[in-house]
Amino acid sequence: MTKTPAAASLLVLPPSAQPLSAAARAYNLQLTRIDKLKSQLAELDALGQLHRQALHGAIDPLRRQLAQGQRELALALDGFLQGKELSRGQCDTARAVLCQIARQMVEAGGPGSEAMRELHDRHSARTLAQLKQDAADALRARLESVLGEPLDDEGQELSAEQLLRAGMARLRRAQAEGQDKKREAAQAKRERKKPGAALRQTEQMDADTLLRRLFRQLASALHPDRETDPQARLRKTALMSEANAAYEKRDLVTLLHIQSRAELADPEAVHKLSDERLASLTLLLKAQVAELERERAGRQNALADEFDLPEGLSPNANTLLQNRIDQAQDLEAAIAGIEHDLEQVGNGVRVKRWLNAQRDAVMRER
Repeated sequence: MTKTPAAASLLVLPPSAQPLSAAARAYNLQLTRIDKLKSQLAELDALGQLHRQALHGAIDPLRRQLAQGQRELALALDGFLQGKELSRGQCDTARAVLCQIARQMVEAGGPGSEAMRELHDRHSARTLAQLKQDAADALRARLESVLGEPLDDEGQELSAEQLLRAGMARLRRAQAEGQDKKREAAQAKRERKKPGAALRQTEQMDADTLLRRLFRQLASALHPDRETDPQARLRKTALMSEANAAYEKRDLVTLLHIQSRAELADPEAVHKLSDERLASLTLLLKAQVAELERERAGRQNALADEFDLPEGLSPNANTLLQNRIDQAQDLEAAIAGIEHDLEQVGNGVRVKRWLNAQRDAVMRER
């Protein structure tokens, strides 16, 4: 796939020693903003990929070590539950701890999770499938109450975590849409009060006409059915596909680049545009900037959700590094705890004291 050139290649350059007009400066500013936003989007993609790789190298070994310890502890408790050394109360506590461990391991996935599911369901009054459905139903009801509308998940069976993410994403979209509407209404009100509102409306109409005319020119010139040469037909098909996608997104920059690649325009033409034509182009570029800003916010939210960043924190090199440090510390503490627990269940005497301590800890938390 051909890489789209930077928007900066479309900048208007000053003629000889003369300064740029206000219209040209405004047009150039939007092109610069588009390049910056596209660069930020690429940086977010690269940042996410680097963090995934770093998590794989630093966190996955700790997760495997923790899972091994949890598996050993669950199997040890299962062994005691099959014997007669424990009292009824101690059996209840052992069963509760075993089911909690097994449930955590199934939710984490990985090798051995199905064996843990069977172990849980053998010792629990309700299977994991039933518990999962209970949690999802309760969460769905709460989210739909907050949103004031049903979650449109097309009949998919979503886990509680997936429902929570879908609900939070819907809530953020609703908030963003509400804020966008308020800003647009306020902007429209300000524009109506400003002198020249009718002129700006005319410029917007001119901009829409310009975009439509540019696309029609491309569609006419690049129609693959009019090309007899197979290689040229393939090239035009690819360019036409790009043009369709760009027009649907009102991506003026890409359409102008396609026009240049198809040799349908004078490369120097942009430097000769009138201020009126530049004003129309600038309106289209501003809309493209707004769309890229929304896309950037969406990518940031998606990464924050994927890596479970605290609410309000944006993904960047520092927050993701801290995320890895926090995860490593939590896992190391959990591993130390499991290793201590395994020592306690090493024999029948210590396991009883350990189970009594577990029961007392639960009672204190209540």
